[in-house]
Amino acid sequence: MSPLPLIIEPAELLPLLGGPQAPLIVDLSSEENYRRGHIPGAAHVPPQMLLCNRPPAPGRIAPVEQLNRLFTYLGLTPETHVVVYDDEGGGWAGRFIWTLDTIGHTRYSYLNGGLHAWLGEDYPVTGAIEDPNSKPVEVAINPAELVEIPDILAGLDAQSLQVWDARNPSEYHGEKVTAQKAGHIPGAVNVEWTELMDRDRGLRIRTDARDYLAARGITGDKPIVTHCQSHHRSGFTYLVGKHLGFDIKGYHGSWAEWGNHPDTPVEV
Repeated sequence: MSPLPLIIEPAELLPLLGGPQAPLIVDLSSEENYRRGHIPGAAHVPPQMLLCNRPPAPGRIAPVEQLNRLFTYLGLTPETHVVVYDDEGGGWAGRFIWTLDTIGHTRYSYLNGGLHAWLGEDYPVTGAIEDPNSKPVEVAINPAELVEIPDILAGLDAQSLQVWDARNPSEYHGEKVTAQKAGHIPGAVNVEWTELMDRDRGLRIRTDARDYLAARGITGDKPIVTHCQSHHRSGFTYLVGKHLGFDIKGYHGSWAEWGNHPDTPVEV
């Protein structure tokens, strides 16, 4: 099988199902939707497995012991190609891909549009619970892949970094308060994550994403850090940035950390 691209269409995945070279398919939908109908062969991963789930920044990366349990369940090997999708247009799927990047696993694809696009093509689904080929796995988190507050502060001081805020405008402008401080990281550009989804094409990534972002001031001429409240919505903007070839990283502490830290600057 030829290496699969980062973004694959339902029509490309369909003929691979059940074959000897079938990829590992990971479903990050709600448990209800998974049981209602998922892509045949897909293993379900509750999105909370990707998070540390501890205040004040519950969206930070899960501890390595938790990731070991997750990837042992999935039986991830260095040769495993993972195809990931969700039921919301790519937030959790992008977060899973970001997690793979933090452990140095680069063999992955995103099913464009996820479950919405798959169902839109009338492709088969099943309610059968899938058990992956579990095997012991130990991973290591590469700290160079993690963005922390000092990294952002240094990039802002040097004007060498662009911040992409994937939250909605009311959060960005400080009208909706979700932490001790309201507003946004100084200089951050606000493009809400759902703006990059094509609602007429099963929530696929919009084909004019590059031009759309450029018109909003995100051109990729500088390294980009993207965030939301908990690095869930910005999982999708991270994915879009990778798709467009941007030098992009995800800030896993996101606004829950930044907005609750006593020494971080905020604009309103």
